[in-house]
Amino acid sequence: MPKYYYVAIDGKTGEERKGKIDAASEEVAIGDLKKQNLHPTSIKPVVKPSKAKSSKGGKGGKGGGINLNISLGPTVIKRKELTTITRQLAILLDAGLPLIRSLRTLERQTKNPTAKTILCKTADSVEGGSTFSEALAQSPKTFDKLYLNMVRAGEAAGAMESILDRLAIFMEKSARIAGKVKSAMIYPLVVMVVAIGITSGLMIFIVPNFAKVFDDLLEGEPLPALTQSVMWLSALMRERIYLIFIAIAVLIIAYKLIKKTNPGKYAFDWITYNMPLFGPIVSKTAISRFSQTFGTLLSAGVPVLNALNIVRETSGNFVVASAVQKVHDAVKEGEGVAKPLSATGIFPEMVISMIEVGEETGKLPDMLVKVSDTYEEEVDNAVGALTSMIEPLMIVGLAVIVGGIVIAMFMPMIKIIDKLG
Repeated sequence: MPKYYYVAIDGKTGEERKGKIDAASEEVAIGDLKKQNLHPTSIKPVVKPSKAKSSKGGKGGKGGGINLNISLGPTVIKRKELTTITRQLAILLDAGLPLIRSLRTLERQTKNPTAKTILCKTADSVEGGSTFSEALAQSPKTFDKLYLNMVRAGEAAGAMESILDRLAIFMEKSARIAGKVKSAMIYPLVVMVVAIGITSGLMIFIVPNFAKVFDDLLEGEPLPALTQSVMWLSALMRERIYLIFIAIAVLIIAYKLIKKTNPGKYAFDWITYNMPLFGPIVSKTAISRFSQTFGTLLSAGVPVLNALNIVRETSGNFVVASAVQKVHDAVKEGEGVAKPLSATGIFPEMVISMIEVGEETGKLPDMLVKVSDTYEEEVDNAVGALTSMIEPLMIVGLAVIVGGIVIAMFMPMIKIIDKLG
């Protein structure tokens, strides 16, 4: 009869038990262990090593050699997979499985080595006596403050499965909004790359040929200002292209240095928040994220001040973060949310009115979720409008650039034709 190694939790003492059990199958082994009031967290068949393998062992004939367990891979679970794991964990807990058993089940099922390592680490920590939130806090790169505070709220309320389900819904919505914004950026970036490629080809390979013709046929006569500018840029790109790369590098470094300062963060985020075309998408996305995060935290039972702190830290926009900080300070002094939020001047009146109604009726979390759903649709509409507007604008811009170069090259040709005539 097959043998199985098992790791189980004793139902009476709560201690971990390890050992072997004879059973016809893994299911039978689990059933036999449950009859003994043992809750298995791991079941593995005993594999007998072959003689050939055992004879090749290390010293003393005990085999095994040297096991170098070196992990060079990533240490963060990707957001999409974390959403799936959160959803599955909520389902397992809702089905009545203990937390440790659920974590071990997910650990066995996942094929991602990073996720397997983090789930194993979390399960080991819970088995060692830590709470679920304390175990998750050991992997801060994967589980952010929003995730941890939601789990703490679930532990306090004794409704972990419903909290994890809300968390999974929140993460799915956030990923959907981020995907819409990214899709809006793809087309302009592609057109910009094409425009840079065409312009560079014209300036490096075509314009120099015209310059030789002008030198030969016009014999030092002055060229139009537009032609001189284009030829100067062409010479710069051919002979001193390293200066262009240096200038780009300096701009990138300056941008990163300025972005590290609070005034710099505020300035750049304010520009993106108010810029034409892209500004409405950025602002609507920020409002949707604020409402969704704040509403989810409040519905999970997180206190208002703690929820505002988390919203500030996870807003992703320094303008919104500064506004939320002002709201936090006002609420700390005893005010409501709607009035100080209106004083910031970055949220539309409709959002303020809905939040005010939510405060008056005691249904602020539900109202915030409705605001989030409304602005998620607004983001979708804004992306569609931007795509329809930016296509002709980019085409016109490309035509102006290429057309300007062509006109600059043909303006001196008129003089040449007159001279030849």
